[in-house]
Amino acid sequence: MADPIDCALDLMRRLPPQDIEENLANLLEIAPDLTDELLSAVDQPLRIQKCPATGKDYIACDYNRDGDSYRSPWSDEYDPALEDGNRPPPAIRELEVVANDAFNTYRDLYYEGGVSSVYLWELSDGFAGAVLIKKINDTARLMKGAWDSIHVVQVTEKGRYAQYKLTSTIMLYTLTSRDALGSLNLSGNMTQQDERDVQVNEPGDHVANLGRMIEEMEAKMRNGLKEVYFGKTKDVVNELRSAGSLDESRRQAAVNQELFHKLNARQG
Repeated sequence: MADPIDCALDLMRRLPPQDIEENLANLLEIAPDLTDELLSAVDQPLRIQKCPATGKDYIACDYNRDGDSYRSPWSDEYDPALEDGNRPPPAIRELEVVANDAFNTYRDLYYEGGVSSVYLWELSDGFAGAVLIKKINDTARLMKGAWDSIHVVQVTEKGRYAQYKLTSTIMLYTLTSRDALGSLNLSGNMTQQDERDVQVNEPGDHVANLGRMIEEMEAKMRNGLKEVYFGKTKDVVNELRSAGSLDESRRQAAVNQELFHKLNARQG
């Protein structure tokens, strides 16, 4: 008999990413005994909030949540205010500040918009963190979409080296609706992992090492999404409707037929 949690996760992977919150709530209502496992295993779309102290946007998710409050990476304060909320120790917080500045520049260069946030927390033999990027396109009246990047990393320090275990998830959807073309919903998600040992001479090197890993991972996953989703859609459209004219297709068929006859004559 199939494992219920495996079946539930397989179902969530096949449903539209933009409806994850609604579908997850429905699934939890059907199978409440899977609540803890599903909430920890299913990545939900990132939400954007504004930091009251700095006025900057940041990403609210499980990685900066304590109760019903969310910690801003810019001010290190919770909204709503929470005096005893979980915060990283000073050394980790200092690294978190540097990482937020670095990935804010990365986001601006690669995404030309959107919001990024980095959250770090301490482990017994190192630290862990989440690098989050979200961009929404809702400027066009008949087109909208969103891109969510969720990079979770565990860093284990081993003397002058550090081991990085990275799990990256990208959730993407694009929606269009036109009278002439009808409605199109193109969506999906992809998760990949990477692991490597890299030399570390000073704490700031962690940010550079993570930056290189995430940059390479996002490029790889973007190409994968392009081939799997957009490439397949293009193939389907081309099968349904040829881009060339009817006369051009007939000329091509005639050339192919002529070549076929000449090859047969030569072989005979």
